[in-house]
Amino acid sequence: MTTLRLRRAGFLALLLLVNGCGGDADRAATESGPSPDGAAAAVSSGSRAVLLDPTNSAWSESAPDTFLATFETTAGEFIIQVVRAWAPIGADRFFNLARHGYYDDARLHRVVPGFITQWGVAGDPEVTAVWYDRGMPDDPPGVASNVRGTVAFAFTDPGTRSTQVYISMVDNSRLDTQGFAPFGSVIEGLESVVDSIYSGYGEESGGGVRAGNQSGLVEGGNAYLDAEFPELDRIIRVRVSSPAAPSTPRGSS
Repeated sequence: MTTLRLRRAGFLALLLLVNGCGGDADRAATESGPSPDGAAAAVSSGSRAVLLDPTNSAWSESAPDTFLATFETTAGEFIIQVVRAWAPIGADRFFNLARHGYYDDARLHRVVPGFITQWGVAGDPEVTAVWYDRGMPDDPPGVASNVRGTVAFAFTDPGTRSTQVYISMVDNSRLDTQGFAPFGSVIEGLESVVDSIYSGYGEESGGGVRAGNQSGLVEGGNAYLDAEFPELDRIIRVRVSSPAAPSTPRGSS
C-alpha cells in the first residue's frame, strides 16, 4: 500500500472512530464547524432542516470581508481563504453552504489533472434536490483571475451558479472571459494535499455541470459514488473561521 493510500486509510479510520462519539453539530458564523461527530453525523437534524429550506433567513447572512474555510478530507487538510470583494454574491453563498454543513461528507467527485478539482453535490440526494438548480446572480468576472489555486463556482449558463465549486490546478486564466469569477484561493495544502486528491476516475465519476452527465451522483448521492467510484476522496467536514490580515490576492487586478 502506498503512503498516500495509508494516509487515506488513516483518515477513514478516524472518521469511523468519531462517528461513534456524541456531540452538538451546531455551527456559528465564525466558529469552527460541527463538533467531531464524524462525516455521516456532522449535519444535525436542525442543520438538515436549514439545508432543506433555502428560504430560511439563515441563508441571507453576508460573509465577512475575509474568512477561512478549512477542509478536512481523507487526503489531508487544506485551507481556502475567501475574499468577499472578489465575488461577493458567490462568497456569501459559499460561506452559508460551508457553515451549515452542505459540503460535509461530500465526495471530491471530479478531479482532472492539469485542469480542476471539483466538488459540491451533497451526499444526501434530498438536499441536492433542493440546491442543484438553485442559481444565483453572477458576479462580474475579472476582479481575480483563475490562476492555480483559486476557487470559483461552476455553472452552465448565466445565473446558474449554485453549489459546485472548483479549484484551478493550473493557470486557467482562459476561463476569466467565460464568466468564472474566483471568490478565494487555497492558502495552505495546495501542493501537499490538493495535488494528491485521487484523480483516477477523471470525468467518469461525475463530469462537469456543462457535460450534463451528473444524474447518477445527483440522484444517488454518496451511496452511488461509494458503490461505483470507491476510491474517491471525501470531505469529512468544513470549518469556517476568521483569518488574520488577508494575504495579497492571488491573480487580482
